Amino acid sequence: MSDVFDVELSGSHRHFSVAPGETVLAASRRAGLALPYSCLSGRCGSCSARVLSGRWHYPYQPPSALTARERLDHALLCQAVAQSDLQLAIREIDAVAALPIVQRTTRVLSKILLSPEVLELRLGLGEPLRYLPGQYLEFLLPDGKRRPFSIANAPDASGELQLHVRKVAGGGFTQALFEQIAVGSELLIEAPHGTFVPRAGSDRPLIFVAGGTGFAPIKALLEHYCAHDAKREMHLYWGVRVASELYLLPVIHAFQAQVRSLSYLPVLSEQADPASRYGVVHEVVLEEHPNLARYDLYMSGPPAMISAAR
Repeated sequence: MSDVFDVELSGSHRHFSVAPGETVLAASRRAGLALPYSCLSGRCGSCSARVLSGRWHYPYQPPSALTARERLDHALLCQAVAQSDLQLAIREIDAVAALPIVQRTTRVLSKILLSPEVLELRLGLGEPLRYLPGQYLEFLLPDGKRRPFSIANAPDASGELQLHVRKVAGGGFTQALFEQIAVGSELLIEAPHGTFVPRAGSDRPLIFVAGGTGFAPIKALLEHYCAHDAKREMHLYWGVRVASELYLLPVIHAFQAQVRSLSYLPVLSEQADPASRYGVVHEVVLEEHPNLARYDLYMSGPPAMISAAR
């Protein structure tokens, strides 16, 4: 019996093959198909697919984003390895499939502290990069490791890329970005990655939910929607621990001046503040919008926040 298995996507009836030991998501990307994904570590749940037929297992990492019930008939494709032919039900994102993933040398144009713990890093490119708002890049380090960061701006004429880098205790690369890597330094990236991109063909109201520096891709999406779909009702919720972590309030106020229908509510989990709500951000969203069925919702933040919100 062959160890190469066939995967069919039920919606489009597209097929691709999965090599021995290869994850289903890696095989789909190798075949040029665009299935949803984000963290690539089994924690966020973006690549969850309903399995209509077939067997699979997880030889690398457990699918921590799935509940016990979901594990019966859903697979996280970034970790799942086929044990037979598979038929999957999952949304395809053709807009991402048209974007080639490339490697580019970038130059550090500026480093600005947005808060004591968050650095804005601006990168210049020798030639424009094709990407969609909400996608991310990966730094390719000399030791072969990769470090992903969301791109915090929508594509524009400048061709620059903005990143929001949080200082991580014991994080060698983030520490180097704060303290050692100077303006003018060259860094190798690979991009674009991810399918956290604007949904086409919808005019429903929008809810944006950010946790910490998960505001970076949300900012890129807001730039896109404020420029191209400003008549839609929009709601932004930004969850942090304390008010000092809301590091780009002037940008939010500029969005509100541009789009009158954009509401903004900061949510603080460790501090009471009269200008904010106290609590957990996803719970506040559900208090204000008990029925989310009529909204398009975009959420970005720590894996624990995304898991709780699901």
